[in-house]
Amino acid sequence: MALELVDESGDFTLPELARRLGVQTGSLYHHVDGRAGVIELLREQISDRMDPVPLETHPWDVAMEAFFRSYRAVFAAHPRVVPLLATATIRSPEVIAAYDKIAAKLADSGIPVGRTMEILTAMENFIIGSALDLAAPEVMWEIPEGVEAPNLAAALAAQETSTDRAERAFEVGMATLLDAARAEAAASR
Repeated sequence: MALELVDESGDFTLPELARRLGVQTGSLYHHVDGRAGVIELLREQISDRMDPVPLETHPWDVAMEAFFRSYRAVFAAHPRVVPLLATATIRSPEVIAAYDKIAAKLADSGIPVGRTMEILTAMENFIIGSALDLAAPEVMWEIPEGVEAPNLAAALAAQETSTDRAERAFEVGMATLLDAARAEAAASR
C-alpha cells in the first residue's frame, strides 16, 4: 500500500497509509518503526523485485551487469520511490545481503577492498539516474529561440535519432563503467 501511495504522489504519510489500510495511525507503530520503518519495508519490497540470481551464478562482471539491469528496471517502474530510498540509510537485512554479494564479486575480481564502495556507489548512482532518465521526456534538450548554444546544437543535430535516447545512453554508460572496473581488476592482479 505504501508503494502505491508513493507511485501516486511521490511520498506518503503515516496517517494516509493507515487510512488506506483501514487502521488507526497508532496501529502502524505496532508493526513498523514509524516512517523510517515503512521506508525500509519499501526498500525490501523494491529489492524483492530485483533478480539476485546472477550474483550467485555468473562471473563478477556479467553478474554486476545483469543485477544492475534488473535494478534499473525496478526503479524505472517506480521512479517516485527513488528519492525516499536514496536519502535513507540502508538497514534492511535482505538488501544488505545483496550488497554483500556484490562486494564479494568485486573482491573476487581483484578490485581492492578500499575501492569497493566507490565502484559500487558509482554503479548505483549511474543506475538510479538511468532509471529516472527512462521517466524523462524523449526530447531532453530544446534550445529556446534567441539562445546561443552552437556546440550543443551541433551535438543534438549529430544524433542518429532522439528515439531511444535513454536506452542508448544507458548502454554507453554501462559499458564504460564495466570496462573501467575490468581494467582496474586486471591492473590489481
